[in-house]
Order: sequence, then C-alpha cells, then structure tokens
Amino acid sequence: MAILGLPGGMEWVIILVVVLLLFGPSRLPSLGKSIGKTMKAIRDGVDGTDDDDDEEEVTTAKAESKSKDSDA
Repeated sequence: MAILGLPGGMEWVIILVVVLLLFGPSRLPSLGKSIGKTMKAIRDGVDGTDDDDDEEEVTTAKAESKSKDSDA
C-alpha cells in the first residue's frame, strides 16, 4: 500500500493516537457514529437510493388524500 501513498500499519497507529488525544475517549463513539452516518449517506447518494425522496412522496400522498377527503 505504500506505493499508493496510503498509510501503512504504524501510520494508522499514530493517526489513532492523535485522534484519541484530540477528541478524548468519551467523544470517540459519537464521532464514529457520525462518520458512519456520513459514509452511509454518501454511499446512498452515489447508488441513488435516497430515503428523503421516499418520505417526501409519502407526505405528499397523505396531504393529497386528506384534501380529497375534505372536498367530498
């Protein structure tokens, strides 16, 4: 992996120690969770499976059905 310029074994250890010193052990779980959510959102955006569009369609459909019920 050194050919590609990616960190190797010892470099990852140094990076993890620096992150631990910067954020502290109490904030690491929330930091990992937010990074995971960000990566999932990016992956879903690239794949085209965005959940926000589905929620908007459901909300629009509910609003249309309510307006039809009140008109009748």
